[in-house]
Amino acid sequence: MNGDLSGKSALVTGASSGIGRAIALALADAGADVLVHARANRDGADEVAQLVCGKGRKAHTFLADLADSTAREELIAATGEAFPKLDILVNNAGADILTEGRSGWPFEKKLEALWRVDVQATIAIARTIGRQMRSRGSGAILCIGWDGADHGMEGDSAEAFAAAKGAIMAFSRSLACSLSPEVRVNCLAPGWIKTAWGESASQAWQDRAAGQSLLGRWGTPDEIASAARFLVSDESSFLTGQVIHVNGGRR
Repeated sequence: MNGDLSGKSALVTGASSGIGRAIALALADAGADVLVHARANRDGADEVAQLVCGKGRKAHTFLADLADSTAREELIAATGEAFPKLDILVNNAGADILTEGRSGWPFEKKLEALWRVDVQATIAIARTIGRQMRSRGSGAILCIGWDGADHGMEGDSAEAFAAAKGAIMAFSRSLACSLSPEVRVNCLAPGWIKTAWGESASQAWQDRAAGQSLLGRWGTPDEIASAARFLVSDESSFLTGQVIHVNGGRR
């Protein structure tokens, strides 16, 4: 299964780095044109767009702080101008509450940040674009959850992530019902994936991440991207309303 996306177009939110970057490039590898969204990382977004173009695909970039409802509407409008018939939406954007001192934020501030971006923005964008897709008769939507929302983890950050990502996992199942049969909606729930926080995490966290996976290691953004490419392609044409854990097996 190669997840061929030739002739299709995609919006990937939060695509200037990490998992979003890997997904945008994987979709381009499979043949899709991509709109690369970022909150403020212009250089990162432009670099991803250049790489997409280097694969022979069309690319656009758009900066928007999805915590702001007006910015969400502007992103949706820009996507419609770039790709009048959008085929794929990947809701990857999420608030950072782990790096650059944010781990020390009070719980309430962490939860508010996650709720505005990971939950409210994902829901608003998916509902609007999903209905546009349904009116055109086809489309695929992918949201990003977290395996810890099902299994649980201690700590302020984990509690906030569980609340936000658990909401998105539940929402994805319901949106699949609302948009069926024209539009498929699925959700990936990553486990320990070595993004920016994982690269700088202490040895204790390194050991914990490896120890909680049956495969004994961190996952990579590219491994999430491979699953994403499959779920938005016709190779997964009988999959909708699913939350799929990509975590190396939970120990």
